[in-house]
Amino acid sequence: MAVIEVKEARAKGVKVTEDRLVVELTDGRIVSVPLAWYPRLWYGTPEERAQVEILGDGSILHWPALDEDLSVMGIVLGKRSGENPESLRKWLAKRNQKKGEMGGQA
Repeated sequence: MAVIEVKEARAKGVKVTEDRLVVELTDGRIVSVPLAWYPRLWYGTPEERAQVEILGDGSILHWPALDEDLSVMGIVLGKRSGENPESLRKWLAKRNQKKGEMGGQA
């Protein structure tokens, strides 16, 4: 049986479109996945989605305004958000409450 070595994926660029998360990797690959896989990004505004930070050595993507962290390796492996529906519901309720307090602007 052959042993397959999986090299850790590292991000050097990130773009979030209306319906895709696109990650440019340091090894030259570009990975694109449906935005619907990550509900917090899906519900985020274009401005919030654009505020992404590549942390550490490029292994983590962080969106401060959306309280979202994704591993680059998870994205490469095709792993969807593991957030449970109840957690998402609470996050959306808190988000909507903040919008209401700000007069509809978040």
